[in-house]
Amino acid sequence: MAAFRSLFVRSTDERPVALVPRRLLALLAAAFAAQLALHSLQPPPAASAEDLPAAPDVRVLRLAAFGEPAALAKGLMLWLQAFDYRSATRVPYRDLDYRTLIGWLSDILVLDPPGQYPLMAASNLYAEVPDPAKQRLMLDFIYRAYLEDPNRRWPWLAHAAIIAKHRLHDLPLALRYARALRESTTAHAVPVWVTQMEAFILEDMNELEAAKILIGGILASGQLAYPREREILQKRLEDIEQRLQDEQRPGPAGR
Repeated sequence: MAAFRSLFVRSTDERPVALVPRRLLALLAAAFAAQLALHSLQPPPAASAEDLPAAPDVRVLRLAAFGEPAALAKGLMLWLQAFDYRSATRVPYRDLDYRTLIGWLSDILVLDPPGQYPLMAASNLYAEVPDPAKQRLMLDFIYRAYLEDPNRRWPWLAHAAIIAKHRLHDLPLALRYARALRESTTAHAVPVWVTQMEAFILEDMNELEAAKILIGGILASGQLAYPREREILQKRLEDIEQRLQDEQRPGPAGR
């Protein structure tokens, strides 16, 4: 019975908080504040490559789309792009598993082939990370996707060529992309500079003869609609020809 009553009757050993010495209360408050401070200094939970699950078979995604694959593709892109901003983890894009990431981007493109969102994210977000190996993976993905639909996806390969040249400082890779742009992009609405990129990169590589032939071909093709474009390209051709003449001119030792 005494044990039963103790559940309902306040023990005589308990005292109200008002009777606790202020020094002890201050000590308890300081201990609690120290615990909060130590918790705030702990690093956030580390995210690993497993945080981004592998992309399912695209046939599974088609079934999950219920006849609206384009809508599902847009929803997946929003989920994918916001993946590293979840409250529980903070994963910079450079910490993501890029092969897994490319698997998702590829599936989303299959769901919605005309969609530009996956390639825009690939070139403007994921290819901008300060990790050359991951940049190359993303640029290769853009290149392969471009070849499937050149006239719709050329802007992203053009951006990839710029990244290869100015970020990776890989002129042969930039030339590969620029050459593909010239050879595979046939839409009339494509800006002329897209097909001129190859010539400018050849010039940067000191491949002056090849650049001269290419620029001469562009001028002779009649594809330049504006006189100012022809004027600029003609001036570029004359500069290249002058450089070639300077290189062929014998130096002082040969005189």
